Amino acid sequence: MKKKLILVLVVLITAAIILGIGGVLYLNSLDAAFDESKEDSIIVTIEPGSTTSDIGAQLEELGIIEDAGKFKLYSKFKGYDSQYQAGTYALAPSMKLSEIAEIIASGKTNNISFTIPEGYTIYQIADKLADDGLVNKKVFKRLLTSGKFDNDYDFLKHAQSGKNHLEGYLFPETYTVTYGADEETIIRTMLDHFDQIFTEEFRARAQEMKYSVNDILVVASIIERECQVDDERGKVASVIYNRLKEDMALQMCSTVQYVLGKQKESLTDADTKIESPYNTYIHPGLPPGPIACPGLASIKAALYPEETNYLYFVVSERLDGTQNFSSSYDQFLKDKDAYYRALEGQED
Repeated sequence: MKKKLILVLVVLITAAIILGIGGVLYLNSLDAAFDESKEDSIIVTIEPGSTTSDIGAQLEELGIIEDAGKFKLYSKFKGYDSQYQAGTYALAPSMKLSEIAEIIASGKTNNISFTIPEGYTIYQIADKLADDGLVNKKVFKRLLTSGKFDNDYDFLKHAQSGKNHLEGYLFPETYTVTYGADEETIIRTMLDHFDQIFTEEFRARAQEMKYSVNDILVVASIIERECQVDDERGKVASVIYNRLKEDMALQMCSTVQYVLGKQKESLTDADTKIESPYNTYIHPGLPPGPIACPGLASIKAALYPEETNYLYFVVSERLDGTQNFSSSYDQFLKDKDAYYRALEGQED
């Protein structure tokens, strides 16, 4: 009887050892990179209150890890569960789970954040990033004009050619990149984000409207530069589309300002006659490409304009950034006179 008991204990201990070794081997097998060939960083923001399951699901959706369930299991057995901290991290599919877990648990990143304001042109973006010490301006501008991005981003295949090829597609946002990220990585990070922002729903909507993605961005960029008040973006969009339907020149000051390379409170008659495909005073239809990098609100307005009969708008006499909209030229002239009288009164 005693021998049988000893035998049972030996078997149980052996099984436990085997299971333990198996468990260790299994955990070690989990600690593998999802895709070692993908070393480019993906910016991940972990929101406060996120659980391990939330983080795992987010990482899986972004293609950084293979399986959220395995991430949760690994985190639990390695003691990371409940240790993860909110923050913005640069992670890559080439990282092991242990690296990813350690980074998020530490709450520390060797990252740099920068913000691109809505309505900046790609060359204003170059100037800002250079001023912030993040890029070599010459290298960055060279990539803007001759970088090889089209094969990786389908939406660029119908963008305008030439030095303004990427205009409109460097999405204005706050970004976090790894310290020392080169110029191409920064551009690709911004293009990646645009690809996420301009969803399949947006693409389908553009097709329904019979406009290309580039056309929508042209409209959105004009809205961005013409409008200061969010709830008026849809009205500005309606003016653009109504004018296009009526075969009227858009006559948008922002397009001429793009040609001039500077903002002017009011254009001169000579300004409106400058020969350029972007000059919507003398060339009907849309310009060949965006005149700035529009934000999400302007993109949505371009895709979902308000239904109005407006053909004109001008800054209101309130001088608070709002616009007066009208469907008749006579009313437009009255609104315009009211604006200039208000300006003159302000100067007095």
